[in-house]
Amino acid sequence: MVRMFLVFVVSLSCHVVFAQKNNAKLAQHYFRVGEYEKSAQLYKELSQQVGFNEYYFNQYIESLMALDDYEQAGDQIQSTLKKYPGQIPLYVTYGNLLERQSMTVDAEQQYRKAIEMVPADRGLLNNLGNSFMRLTKYDLALEVFEKGNRLLKDPSLFAYNLAEIYRRKNEVEPMIQNYLNSHLATSERMSSVQNYFAKYLSGDASYEVLRKQLYAKVQEQPDNIFYPEMIQWVFVTRKKYDRALRQARALDRRLQENGSRIYSIAQIASNGRDYDTAIKAYQYILEEKDATSSYYVDSKRELLEAKRMKLVRSGDYTQEELAQLRTEYIAFLDEMGRGKNTAFMMLELAQLEGLYLNDLPQAIETLNTLIDMPGANAYVTANAKLELGDYYLMKGEVWDATLLYSQVDKQFKEDFLGEKARFKNAKLSYFVGDFDWAQEQFDILKRATTKLIANDAIDLSVFIMDNANLDTTYLPMALYSESELLFFQNRIEEGFAKLDSINLLFPNHGLEDDVYFAKAQQYERQKDYDQASILYQKIIDNFGEEIRADNAIYALAQLNEKHFANPEEAMRLYERLFIDYSDSTFSIDARKRFRDLRGDNIQ
Repeated sequence: MVRMFLVFVVSLSCHVVFAQKNNAKLAQHYFRVGEYEKSAQLYKELSQQVGFNEYYFNQYIESLMALDDYEQAGDQIQSTLKKYPGQIPLYVTYGNLLERQSMTVDAEQQYRKAIEMVPADRGLLNNLGNSFMRLTKYDLALEVFEKGNRLLKDPSLFAYNLAEIYRRKNEVEPMIQNYLNSHLATSERMSSVQNYFAKYLSGDASYEVLRKQLYAKVQEQPDNIFYPEMIQWVFVTRKKYDRALRQARALDRRLQENGSRIYSIAQIASNGRDYDTAIKAYQYILEEKDATSSYYVDSKRELLEAKRMKLVRSGDYTQEELAQLRTEYIAFLDEMGRGKNTAFMMLELAQLEGLYLNDLPQAIETLNTLIDMPGANAYVTANAKLELGDYYLMKGEVWDATLLYSQVDKQFKEDFLGEKARFKNAKLSYFVGDFDWAQEQFDILKRATTKLIANDAIDLSVFIMDNANLDTTYLPMALYSESELLFFQNRIEEGFAKLDSINLLFPNHGLEDDVYFAKAQQYERQKDYDQASILYQKIIDNFGEEIRADNAIYALAQLNEKHFANPEEAMRLYERLFIDYSDSTFSIDARKRFRDLRGDNIQ
């Protein structure tokens, strides 16, 4: 019998809870659609069923105010205050009611009464402050939370609430101060603080305010690691990697770390193309840590990569610098051995030898050693074969080149490497004048998963189709493709001479814009940007309907953005590209670059 009674009670309780949930949803629906009489009745019942529920009661009062029934709302608030005198936020509700009736003096009295009455209770203080926040009365909310900090003698207790208010008031300095205080400067919560600043700070000025406050905190609390770590984060965020490295080195020494912090800065700097800072960071690990450090060997390898990228990306190097870097690569391989763990370093060494030192025999020897090496990663070996094929093509050994490309194509049929190999084989056919077969392959590669390969395939397919029908002979196009092969083989002067022969033998030919474009590309590679820009502009002015027009506009925009420091002209060219040449493969990137230069990406 008792058991049956208990089951009945539990069942009844579940039924009541279920009914309350349904009524709450229904009340919310009525309130949302403006049926305030129905929402008022349901919210009144709900607020009475559960003793006192602030949310349901406030919704009840809001429904009455929506009906302009201020007298009933006032009576309900006053009677509820008598019954629940500890519900201090009700004075805010009452003040809001009076303010809605333009009784501003009386309303202010109720607000002040609430602030004066609130005791040293964290929950009540938080509840009252949030009540003012909901009414966007930020100054009154500030008073509540500041009073809470004083009463409870803890400046961090309501720091987050204060930071949020100052953020909404757009007062940067106190916002930063309170976000820093909000988590008691403990490293466990550092990511949260960083997320706030990443989300709400923008521009150098606001980050400078943060930096100054952090330095002041360091002076006040020299033993607290949180603040120097935050300074390091600020410098990384602002891409001032050299200054971030200084902080990281100081912390590494102070905490006697294993170099992980320095290694992280090095990688971030390298990805940001600040190779000087990356090199300093890797060198610090090699000088300050011994070989037992888990970052020692990786730093040796990454140091060489950073040095290589610094030289090849800048293009500002001497043969002596390249030779010295090559010596360092060989020393690394001699020390670590030539095996599967260093295969990628051998591939980089071969690129250095073949593409920059122009030592094709040595590059070929390095790659053959890698390819014959047992246990090497299949992807690294395949890349080595593609590189080796390029070097054979540079030497004019076409058969050896196509054989290597075909091996990779067969091994990685459904992979990016397979697409890359097929593209190289198709371009080889184009170089040697087999245009029909090359175009068939380019048409297939238009659907390549890799955007760069697909775009290049589209360009070459259109180029062949556009020029193959101009003459009964392929001779002009053959001369052009031969010039491209000469450029590929670093026979620059011969390539220019071959292009000049097209204009000489076939004046006013449809390839004229292509000749100018090919020359401009070579001038750009030689860093003769002025001469390149002249030829790009010539194409834009005289060949606006030809297939190289969009290429020339994009290339000239890039020169203005990256080399001539003329963002206004770059924006003009990008805009012309995505408006007048919307079908161009460059139009999407042009629109993005235009928006970036205009500042649309600023938070």
